[in-house]
Amino acid sequence: MNEELEALAARTLKDESNMPELLQAIRPLVQRRVAKFLPYREDAEEAVQDTLLQVVNKLHTFKGTGSFAGWVTIVATNQARQTYRSLKRRAVEQTSEYMPEAVDPRTTSVIAGSRLDLLEALEHLESSHPQLVQPLVLRDLGALSYAEIADELDVPLGTIKARIHQARKAVAERLTVR
Repeated sequence: MNEELEALAARTLKDESNMPELLQAIRPLVQRRVAKFLPYREDAEEAVQDTLLQVVNKLHTFKGTGSFAGWVTIVATNQARQTYRSLKRRAVEQTSEYMPEAVDPRTTSVIAGSRLDLLEALEHLESSHPQLVQPLVLRDLGALSYAEIADELDVPLGTIKARIHQARKAVAERLTVR
């Protein structure tokens, strides 16, 4: 599948008439990636649509140094995080009369709560050490190998390993402190 996707991406770079086929091929990959960040299907679908739009608009920026699937993973990850920020901003902007006083734990899934905690930890990490976020997300949520991440981000392999280690430590501290 990866070889077919790489070939389809190369054809689409040369001839944009292949774009619908490419978008259809990457949609499941994009859905899996954004679902790791966004617990509600409607929010995830918003991020999927935005990611596919980004692929259409930014395909020409794909350098080909890493895999196309890795590039799509980066685009989807960034879009999912942007969608989360947007949702968070919208929630803050709503007046309190439309928002419940407190979250009812009986209606909040443990998985959704864990994902939101992780997103909050990533937001905190990004504010203090932005260079650590992308490698961590690509490794632990995107399931890319260290070598793929080094290629995608054009950073030495040892640096990637160190950043992931630092990021895991910082996120773990943030998740265990309440």
